[in-house]
Amino acid sequence: MNNLLKDHKFLMSLLETMAEGLMVVDKEGNVIYLNPAAERITGYSKEEVIGKQCTIFNTSTCVIATNTGKEKRCPLFSEGCISHRKCEIQKKDGSIVHILKNAVVLKDNAGNITAAVEVMTDVTSLYIKDMEIEGLKQELNQSYGFMGLIGTSKPMKKLFEQIENAAKTDAPVIICGQSGTGKELVAEAIHNLSGRNKGPFVKINCAALNEFLLESELFGHVKGAFTGALKDRPGRFEAAHNGSIFLDEIGDMPMTMQVKLLRVLQEKEIERVGDHRPIKVNTRVITATNKDLCELLEAGKFREDLFYRINVVPIHTPPLKERKGDIPMLLNHFLKRHSLLNQRQVCTISPAAMDAFESYDWPGNVRQLINALEYSIMTVKDGIIKISDLPEYVLSNKTHHYKEDRQNLRREVIIEALNKYRWNRSLTARHLGISRVTLWKAMREMGISNI
Repeated sequence: MNNLLKDHKFLMSLLETMAEGLMVVDKEGNVIYLNPAAERITGYSKEEVIGKQCTIFNTSTCVIATNTGKEKRCPLFSEGCISHRKCEIQKKDGSIVHILKNAVVLKDNAGNITAAVEVMTDVTSLYIKDMEIEGLKQELNQSYGFMGLIGTSKPMKKLFEQIENAAKTDAPVIICGQSGTGKELVAEAIHNLSGRNKGPFVKINCAALNEFLLESELFGHVKGAFTGALKDRPGRFEAAHNGSIFLDEIGDMPMTMQVKLLRVLQEKEIERVGDHRPIKVNTRVITATNKDLCELLEAGKFREDLFYRINVVPIHTPPLKERKGDIPMLLNHFLKRHSLLNQRQVCTISPAAMDAFESYDWPGNVRQLINALEYSIMTVKDGIIKISDLPEYVLSNKTHHYKEDRQNLRREVIIEALNKYRWNRSLTARHLGISRVTLWKAMREMGISNI
């Protein structure tokens, strides 16, 4: 092997077959060698550049230093090497190529610089992909709406205005709305727009913990307060000092905890479990519920004094059925997000499928819409989401606007399924979740035939 490396022809063959571009310049910056890969990357043939200054490539990181107006050197000769530096070069046709550059100077036995070798890797495709991903990220952050909330409908514009108004004050906020309408996003948007945005945003679900655990989570505990309390532990209110705390599902908070929360709101202080020393906290309280607190008041399940204390700034998150005009925008957003997260091509939605999405009432709101879309993405075969790819419950909705065209909808579902499985009735029936006989009867009643 050592003999091979000493073989000049072998070394040249090695350089000529490299996938990376390789250029050699003398100490004056003149090109003395360019391998075929470098020719492809730069667009120049070696005959066009050999003997010329390497500045012909207009590399973005090569700042030319002029010394007495005669000597030109790039930073490589002063730095000694360049490692994994991203830069741009201009090809012969004027187009820009993004490269990853590695370079080192060569010295003789006396330590004098004789030349420099540069290896360039074309990363243009990766750069474009990064730009696409960054564009998608920015688009997802912008979210076609406001602070992560998507929509341009009238109810959403009203919600955005309420969020901005709530952020201007430090008063307690209660967010009411059905599950899946984005109450947590609203709370976070209020915090991020408020004067407390440099402080923490701490959240807790009041329905997820029993009374004892909830008290410990909210207010913390001291060592020995109960079995397993091996050391002092601050609670969520302390963690949210100078910031905001979001109490989700406040309607499920036990009555005894409601009393303690009321004291925190009134006195601006908490006591850890097992301790009686008050700790001052400067925390804004934002609450949320999907229940009717007025009904809970009448049933004696929610304290009236706490209700008035937290209900200073009420905000209502609209259900999806009240803003169906936002559905195409939501679907487009989540399709792009799925593509970004899973490195897959963005699917498209057929007009009939989009009509079905818009016609369904979505009792589970945006969360249910996302689930239905993810189901459709898993079943889609050709990149186009059709009605046959949608969950069955979307098509069986009682309030579906097709009404008397319901028969036509079923006809379209069956035809799309038949086309998908090349009119194989057994496979089609299995896909539709019906028997082959039922499919045959439906086809006969609807006059469906591939003839």
